[in-house]
Amino acid sequence: MTSSEYPEDIVPADWAHWSNRAPVVIRPLTSGLTNRSYLISADDTPLVLRKNSPISAALDLDRAAEARALQLADSAGLAAPLVHCDPQHRYLVTRYIHGTAPELDAAGALTALAELLRRIHQLPTIAAELDIANKVASYWRAIGDGEDFFQPLHDLHKQVQPHIAAAQCLSRGKVLCHNDLLQSNLIAADDGKLYAIDWEYAASGDPFYDLAVISEGNAFGEEKSQALLSAYLQRGVSESDQRRLFHWRVIYRYLALLWYAVQETNRNSSTAPGRHEEIVKEIAGLRKFC
Repeated sequence: MTSSEYPEDIVPADWAHWSNRAPVVIRPLTSGLTNRSYLISADDTPLVLRKNSPISAALDLDRAAEARALQLADSAGLAAPLVHCDPQHRYLVTRYIHGTAPELDAAGALTALAELLRRIHQLPTIAAELDIANKVASYWRAIGDGEDFFQPLHDLHKQVQPHIAAAQCLSRGKVLCHNDLLQSNLIAADDGKLYAIDWEYAASGDPFYDLAVISEGNAFGEEKSQALLSAYLQRGVSESDQRRLFHWRVIYRYLALLWYAVQETNRNSSTAPGRHEEIVKEIAGLRKFC
């Protein structure tokens, strides 16, 4: 498909705020469950245009907080340079970074990832905080009680509560967190530098939640999770460290389940495949993990 074959409404009508000439769509970059991203050319510069999800509110996404976190990360050279953040939070434009998703099993990959995470956590905090209770409540308000996974998910909710309480007791203060550092949200640039992209879940919170997201979201086993934790702490891992990380791993998996349940409740059944079986399977898996 050539750039001329894309619908005209992909490029926002107010493009003149950030480009001298009408941008051209080159190709789609992602077609996920939330946003849509495109590689575009504006003033002969490759950029990424992200069209925000129409269910951003249901997913409890704070676009203003994302913009602030992205500005901080950009200033420290940790993210794709910010070009324009739509004041109405309909879309975002950043510079395109030439590179690929990093191979997390490669030698030195965990060390580089831990270094990136430490640098993120050294940035100034932002006003938006990851309040687990509020996040859970927000997700539950967006989940339909007619879904066949509703009751098993509700039963799991009770089982997760002690982990939330324990994690909060072990917390040692809040730092700026990315909160979604999956492999797909990392770019190993051609110059060897590692960048974090997609900051829409960024908030001030417990740094161990970021570690939990990396461990569980990238399907690290126990040994690899411990190696990441040690690389991040730059010391040996204590029993307290292990407990703290475990509680946050449970919480992350629970929040991810709720996120998928919200998506399932709000999906267009005529255009998107259902995930009921996957949700039910993950509920059972998390109950055993707890």
